Amino acid sequence: MKILVVSYLPNGQNSRTKKLVDTFVETTKGKNKIEHLDLIKEIPDFITPENLNAYMQRNYMGKQLSNEQKKKLEKFDKMTKQFKAADIVVVAFPMYNFSMPAAMKAYFDSIMQKGETWDINENGFVGLMQGKKALILTSSGGIYVDERSSYEHSTSLAKVEFGFMGFTDVKSVSAQGVNMGSNQEEIVRLAQEEVKKVIKEWEI
Repeated sequence: MKILVVSYLPNGQNSRTKKLVDTFVETTKGKNKIEHLDLIKEIPDFITPENLNAYMQRNYMGKQLSNEQKKKLEKFDKMTKQFKAADIVVVAFPMYNFSMPAAMKAYFDSIMQKGETWDINENGFVGLMQGKKALILTSSGGIYVDERSSYEHSTSLAKVEFGFMGFTDVKSVSAQGVNMGSNQEEIVRLAQEEVKKVIKEWEI
């Protein structure tokens, strides 16, 4: 089983999300091949007029690209190939301003390619990643449930992205409220236990 861990953790060793990632990696270590993609070190390309035009011509119109156009899509294609090769994808990031950080959104924009991870047929949109699983690991300073659930656009967006691509099983673990009160360590510990439960359920 091949696992891809994609993370954006700008707070480094102080990141609460990193503690969840570490729990996942340590618990599954030695059992599976784990590949890491650190979006701090390898920043995804953002959509520009140039790479968007190349993508539309190739993936929608079926046209051959020039070498210059191919170069505009190199990072998109590299990340997509790596993404498709994984049986399980883990994404890890903190919530910033009610959503995922820009680098993580750019990553999803890179790998959500027509004809690669999703497509269109006579019945409409179809995900091409069936049989694969995804785990979303996040943390947030506040708590976004009940009347504040409408503020949450990080985990919810990631779930939509994975679901659109056809992932069979998408789970999430979030350490919410880590900037509220004095029980921060307990919040993280409980989230770590939830990560272990997912690992056990998936028999990783």
